[in-house]
Amino acid sequence: MNQLEVIVKESGLEKTKAQILLTKFSNYFDQAAMWEAKAKTIKVTKEDQTADMKIARVGRLELKEMRCALENTRKELKADVVREGKAIDGISNALKMVIVPIEEYLDKQEHFVEIQQDIKRQAMLLEIEKKEEEERIAKEKAEAEERVRIQKENERLKKEAEEKEKALAKERAKVETEKRKAELKAQKERADIELKARQDREEAERKAKIERNKAIAIEQEKSKKKQQELAAKAKADREKQEKKFAEERAIAEKERKEQEAKDKKDRELAEQQAEKKRKELAIKLEKERKAKVKAEKIIKEGITCPYCKKHIDLTE
Repeated sequence: MNQLEVIVKESGLEKTKAQILLTKFSNYFDQAAMWEAKAKTIKVTKEDQTADMKIARVGRLELKEMRCALENTRKELKADVVREGKAIDGISNALKMVIVPIEEYLDKQEHFVEIQQDIKRQAMLLEIEKKEEEERIAKEKAEAEERVRIQKENERLKKEAEEKEKALAKERAKVETEKRKAELKAQKERADIELKARQDREEAERKAKIERNKAIAIEQEKSKKKQQELAAKAKADREKQEKKFAEERAIAEKERKEQEAKDKKDRELAEQQAEKKRKELAIKLEKERKAKVKAEKIIKEGITCPYCKKHIDLTE
């Protein structure tokens, strides 16, 4: 028993349908088994094995054609199954349309007592709900009457409170007048104190301003000295950098000439290496030129002191 027969047997299909599947797919299994064995004998390890390559191509194309045909067969068989399923569903639905109304009618006849009892229960529930609604309306009416009584009582208490408030207002007005007189006297005393305090503040500020001006003069002198030191350092750094650039250029030039002499025998390789060296040297020289331009720009435009934030002119 081959693999296809085992699959069909285990599926539990009706004998006729099982035989259709065996007929449709058995040839595919035979061809696949043949190429599975044949493919194991093909192993290309060298470029001159053209015969094996051609056999591999023939096998691949045959398997591709077989795979496409297998897919088409699968779709055809599944389409028939779908159509069969739709037909079964249609028949089932038609029968249900006849059976269900009869079943529902007989169910009502069978459970006549239960249905009548349920109707009575529903009527009792409606009666209970009606009684509860009447009690709720009566309760709301009593609550509304109580709210009216409370409102009238509140109005009476409010009127009494207003009369008491008027009497208190007269007393407060008298107290307020006395309080205002005391405040005016206190305001005059505060104004005198504030005038004296302002005069003292102005004198203190004048003295503080003199001290600040002295401190600023000292700081400016320190800043000027610092600028001179920074200018001298920048000049020394620039000269040192220019000397270093000159030495590096001389070394690079020497290396280029030695490289050209060494690679003269192998012109093509030497020219590639020399071109690489020249590009690297050009990038390096460009960086050096930009660094020099940046340094000259700093000297020309000056710098800003990190301490006092004052601009320093290095060209002075």
